[in-house]
Amino acid sequence: MGDNKQQTKRIFINDVDRYSSKHIAKFLASCVVTSEDEEEAEALASHEGEPAFHVVGTVSPSSKGEKWDFLREKYESPSSDELLQHLLECDVVVYNISESATQQQVEEATWVLTALHNEMLSFKSQKLFILVSTVMTWAMTKPQNPDKTDVLVSEEQFIRRRPHPAFRKHHSLEKLVLNLAKGKKSKLAGYVVASGLQYGKGEDLFHYFFKVSWLMEFPKVPIFGHGTNYIPTIHVSDLGGVIQNIIQLRPRPKYIVAIDNSRNTLEDIVQMISHVLGPEEIQKLPPQEAIVMKAFKPEELECLGINLRLETFIINDFFNLSWTSEAGMVENMDNIVQEYKDAWQLLPIRILLLGPPAVGKTTLAGKLCHHYRLHQIKLKEVLEEKIAQLKEIVNGPNPENISQEIMTAAQTQLGNIHKSMKENQGRLVDRLLFEIVEEKLNSKPCKNQGFVLDGFPKTYEQAKMIFSDVNVDEDAGKEDLALMSKAPAYKQAIAPEYVFALDASDDFLTRRVQGLPENVAEKMRYTQDEFVPRLTKHRQLSGAEETVCDYFDQIEIHPLHIEVRTDDPEYTDIMKMITRVVGPPKNYGLSPEEQEEQDQKKEEERRQKRSAEAAERKLRNEAVLAEMAAQYEDWQKNLSEVKRQESEQLEVQALPLRNYLMKYVMPSLTEAMVKCSEIKPEDPVDFLAEHLLRQEE
Repeated sequence: MGDNKQQTKRIFINDVDRYSSKHIAKFLASCVVTSEDEEEAEALASHEGEPAFHVVGTVSPSSKGEKWDFLREKYESPSSDELLQHLLECDVVVYNISESATQQQVEEATWVLTALHNEMLSFKSQKLFILVSTVMTWAMTKPQNPDKTDVLVSEEQFIRRRPHPAFRKHHSLEKLVLNLAKGKKSKLAGYVVASGLQYGKGEDLFHYFFKVSWLMEFPKVPIFGHGTNYIPTIHVSDLGGVIQNIIQLRPRPKYIVAIDNSRNTLEDIVQMISHVLGPEEIQKLPPQEAIVMKAFKPEELECLGINLRLETFIINDFFNLSWTSEAGMVENMDNIVQEYKDAWQLLPIRILLLGPPAVGKTTLAGKLCHHYRLHQIKLKEVLEEKIAQLKEIVNGPNPENISQEIMTAAQTQLGNIHKSMKENQGRLVDRLLFEIVEEKLNSKPCKNQGFVLDGFPKTYEQAKMIFSDVNVDEDAGKEDLALMSKAPAYKQAIAPEYVFALDASDDFLTRRVQGLPENVAEKMRYTQDEFVPRLTKHRQLSGAEETVCDYFDQIEIHPLHIEVRTDDPEYTDIMKMITRVVGPPKNYGLSPEEQEEQDQKKEEERRQKRSAEAAERKLRNEAVLAEMAAQYEDWQKNLSEVKRQESEQLEVQALPLRNYLMKYVMPSLTEAMVKCSEIKPEDPVDFLAEHLLRQEE
């Protein structure tokens, strides 16, 4: 065998940021060089585990921020010349047009195929073009014997296939691939893969049914139309396996229908999704309701409306496929649901809040439920809900729709509840109460999203009765039993993952209760006569030899103790502490309506912030101007004072000079000026000078 460069093929895949192409690319990138032949395996020993394919592909600009570690190279919006250059560097070109009825992908794939065909003479070795199309190009195909029931359309009849009107260009491109890539000596070999509707790995077309089921927003999962149509499907990983086999085996048939072995109707599929993930019931609605509810786009409804039963043989006869879901969606729904949860990170969050009365458990539980979209479990409400459900079954308007077994069980349970409450002054014995609580924790909403247990259980014994797993395997080995003795077995599906034990001083709690309005205190059982005994009982239970916190320590779910010291009604600091421990929400996030509301709220907050900042700037500017005016006024006052002082100083300095002039100068000068006025000489100044000189002599 050659070196690794000869073994590793370079594969191009278009639109890798889309569901189908992304998972095909991930599948191919995970393939490694292997061989079942002993001699070949020996030659490949140095390459075992090396990637079989180097995957490159195009991504859209809007996909920034996503991880593309499975791609060797990614090309963002390349020009036609750049795209062709990238394609010429690859051994295999996979063009996926299976996800959309829009023409853009089809036109691009047509151009790529034509461009490669024109460059074919310059190829150093044969290249492979694989068109991933869709069974929608078979949607209008009729069996050869339409009068017979249960007749399948054979894969061999691909020449007779008739497309759905919206997929005629897909059909034309399929024919172009088969025509252009003919001949053994052609340096461009072509294959067409007609893919079934794809599922798995987080879903795409079937996503709505999974999401509605997980959210439990409706009592019945809607299905649009009659649902009796047969849908050809394939797991997206199995589609990747089909492409892998084409690349490595180069099978003789050039047209391959890629579907699993199921014969499921749309109703079968949705019913199973609802059963495993949701409310276990479905409701049939007119197809137009899907558009009104914004559940599906028209082109998606067209795909879900396909009614086609295909008989295939190429995958089974020519391929060595390691199936992920050979039997189809219905048979493998548990695994598909788990894939869906993993892909969307839909992990339930289970929280228990403990603490004395009035410490704020219920308020905090409500805030956590709102933040994480969880279900708040209050004992009183759970019991009331269960009694109402049982009464609905026993006294409902349509008893004929309920099986005798369910009716008898409901009557027995309701009777036991009433009897226990009558014998125990309105309280239910722990055994019956725990059965109801455990049923609630095992309900679909709690298993899907999670819950916050509000102040229950209160004792070690109660926690043990609810969460301990007494059904330990009797055949467990000694090592397993030794491990169990260190960490007791517990019901991991319903036990809380996080336990927060709130506490506060008696004085703090008493002051908080005394500050409540009387009607609120009575409603919450915080009157003096009720609160003090409740607080005393809590302190007694907290001081017991084994406490509820001890139980969770034993099963290694260690409680976090939080001291409440301030009367913050929003519990801001405590919420920050808890959300830091629990982490971000593990659900779909906000609905479009909630997102719009949150955006509006944030915009309003930004607007108020900008207004406050503008008002603050205005106040600052006014303050600066006022300060400048005051400073100017002070400066003017200071300047006047300086001028006055300078004038006074000049006057003081001028006094000695005045006295001197009056004594020695003014008498002689006055006499000279009198003489000058009498005589009136032509040059009075010269006269004054001569007169003063004569006086001097």
